[in-house]
Amino acid sequence: MTDALHAVMAEATRLTRSGRLDEAAALIRRTLRGGFAPDTSSKTSDSSGHEPIDSTCRVIDDISQLTPPPESGASAHGSPHDASPSSAPSSAFEATFRSLRTGLESIITKPSQSNPDIQAGGQFMTGSFTNPAGTRAYKLYIPSGYHGQALPLIVMLHGCAQDPDDFAAGTRMNVLAEREGFFVLYPEQAPQANPSRCWNWFKASDQHRDHGEPSILADMTRHIVSTHGLDAGRIYVAGHSAGGAMAMVMGVNYPELYAAIGVHSGLPYGVAHDIPSAFAAMQQGETAALLQRESSFPAALKALRIVPTIVFHGDRDTTVHPGNGDRVLAQWATVHSGAGRKLRVTANRSQVPHGHSYTHSIYHDASGQVVMEQWLVHGAGHGWSGGSPDVSYTDPKGPSASEEMVRFFRKHSQGKP
Repeated sequence: MTDALHAVMAEATRLTRSGRLDEAAALIRRTLRGGFAPDTSSKTSDSSGHEPIDSTCRVIDDISQLTPPPESGASAHGSPHDASPSSAPSSAFEATFRSLRTGLESIITKPSQSNPDIQAGGQFMTGSFTNPAGTRAYKLYIPSGYHGQALPLIVMLHGCAQDPDDFAAGTRMNVLAEREGFFVLYPEQAPQANPSRCWNWFKASDQHRDHGEPSILADMTRHIVSTHGLDAGRIYVAGHSAGGAMAMVMGVNYPELYAAIGVHSGLPYGVAHDIPSAFAAMQQGETAALLQRESSFPAALKALRIVPTIVFHGDRDTTVHPGNGDRVLAQWATVHSGAGRKLRVTANRSQVPHGHSYTHSIYHDASGQVVMEQWLVHGAGHGWSGGSPDVSYTDPKGPSASEEMVRFFRKHSQGKP
């Protein structure tokens, strides 16, 4: 690596370690488009002197998905409209890109197996599951208090560029599982299925019951429940970002399997069918999602119950537009109202001590049962609310999404409204 590239990596390292991943990613993009001098003149902070939370939360998706941009200046996401075949980068350019990306990824903190938020006192087992649609690895947390009893199960779907260890550490869900007595299953996306390790929520082939990734995840869930004798009436699925979007796919297609779902920084069902439409929905949440029609839901779902759903989203999320959280709830409300039922909504605003304020909206059906909740976290970006500050994709200044989801899930089981 040349002295100029060393200087770039040194500056990218400094920015990353100080939590300024937006600036680190921008520096790499400027470098790849020509010129290696690091720009250290732009240093932004909030009124307290700290970096904005969304700067620490939303960029790792971008870093992990960076592809060598063409000389004409394609975006980091490499959407089809950004470049023509004639603008392919040279081999030297590709080598420079790989060196920069590898260097930056190497300094992003990853949790170790000894991390107490991962181990939590129980067993964290590695496994693999195969069905006709494919194979996926997984991690399974078994609390120390398990002695064969029928415990609940929460399926946790990680975001892009994450793995089960990172997601477990960031959400601290294993800690809650140990304390309250439930299993946690962390399916792992295969890089062969998606190079950025995103769940393929946006592919038409991975949005339908008994096909593609939904088939794998549903059968894996059933396998874990059957193997360990878990409570089939208390199975839940939650996820962040691409994982949140896939959690919605699972809830729509398997309402008899999952008693409730959690969608954090995710998207509604069926708003995309390929990568360009996925980015459109992510960046223009309300506009793109308004194109969604009730007919996009499986016909069988319209005759079934609404699947209780809890939504978390930061209102400064620039990776997945906050309007997507509204549309997740609107889809279920449409199903509910289509059956001649009305929902009553109450909302209140509060604040985490020394952290973010938030608006908590609760949706009640005619019997008073809570069927949906929305937590809009003000000032938060694209990170798991209330998560550990030691790993990626978290915003420790928000209310705990993990605790609130577990609380919400405990109120719902199959056979109840």
